[in-house]
Amino acid sequence: MFALPVTPHLATWIIAGLATIGVITRPFAWPEAVWAVLGAGALLVLGLISPEAAWDGVRKGTDVYLFLVGMMLLAEIARKEGLFDWLAGIAVRQARGSATRLFLLVYLVGTVVTVFLSNDACAVVLTPAVYAAAKAAEAEPLPYLFICAFIANAASFVLPISNPANLVVYAAHMPPLSEWLARFALPSILAIVATYIVLRLTQNSVLRQQLLARDVEATPLSGTGKVAGLGIVATAGALIAASAYDLELGLPTFVAGLATTLLVLAIKRGGAVEVVKDVSWGVLPLVAGLFVLVEALEKTGVLTLLADHLKRAAQASPDAAAWGGGTLVAVLSNLVNNLPAGLIAGAAVQQADVSEKVAGAILIGIDLGPNLSVTGSLATILWLTAIRREGEDVGFWRFLKLGLLVMPPALILALAGLLLLP
Repeated sequence: MFALPVTPHLATWIIAGLATIGVITRPFAWPEAVWAVLGAGALLVLGLISPEAAWDGVRKGTDVYLFLVGMMLLAEIARKEGLFDWLAGIAVRQARGSATRLFLLVYLVGTVVTVFLSNDACAVVLTPAVYAAAKAAEAEPLPYLFICAFIANAASFVLPISNPANLVVYAAHMPPLSEWLARFALPSILAIVATYIVLRLTQNSVLRQQLLARDVEATPLSGTGKVAGLGIVATAGALIAASAYDLELGLPTFVAGLATTLLVLAIKRGGAVEVVKDVSWGVLPLVAGLFVLVEALEKTGVLTLLADHLKRAAQASPDAAAWGGGTLVAVLSNLVNNLPAGLIAGAAVQQADVSEKVAGAILIGIDLGPNLSVTGSLATILWLTAIRREGEDVGFWRFLKLGLLVMPPALILALAGLLLLP
């Protein structure tokens, strides 16, 4: 018997794979972040990545950390000040006892939030509001909560700011907004509509059995709740402005979230400890660990290999390369999360110097692919964290069974819409 030699590159891939499996399956019910950090730590201890390279990987996520902290502060202060409960009451009254009307209303709001505040904001900010709306209507919350998870990815390439992964994929080669809209407007519409249709059909049996409460009392929004709402609106404006001037989104989001939180706390004269305690800080080490894992994988030469294959495929048949590349990264993004996958794919796209259609197909795969599994995107992980806080949970296999129905039609239609363009 000849033992297969475990080279440093092979060991790196094994550890990264095991860490990814840990993030997906959560053995011993340990949080996802534990497995990502353990994987990164194992690479360091075994000398498979240097401390300097690991630190480089961590630093690459700086803009993401700032973005997440800002959004989580906004969501937490808005929740505590009753903004979500107030919005929930409006939504339920507008539904007028119809579960399907409430479903459509939540979907439309989720689309708007994703487009103008990003998919992560949809997961962090909208999910508590939707849960509150479902409880106020005395309805089963999961059909409506699923909307927050799936629209967060389906609408995430309408604008460059709709998903931080968009900025990662294009990096310094971000097209002007007019070109972006011309390229992605049709694919986005197709993805959003297809996702709605499949979600609606899969949840129809539950929705038909629901009779929503109509007599939800209208309660006034407090002054601090109004401040929190204005802070969210101001953050949306800051993100759009930052995108227009080609600036990173993390710092303006962090500043807006922190300023809103401090203003509310100053008005209330207290409550900082409760806000800090209830923010889901565990997502930050999860992201950092994933970035370290990707940094280690890049050292194995995977980037050059991918760029070479992509360049050859694009030269042989651009349309086939677009279909194949978009589909492949859609699946692979579920294995390592789409944000670090976007780092690798984006660098490969720039290194291979492929056409705009191929680059666009890669971006669509990175954005839409995560609707397959609960660990595919940071937004979905944030959504999972948010629903767990409300006493709900969705396991990997349950989400996968739904994702296998929702994601492929949206991906196929979006890629077809992209390739139909001249």
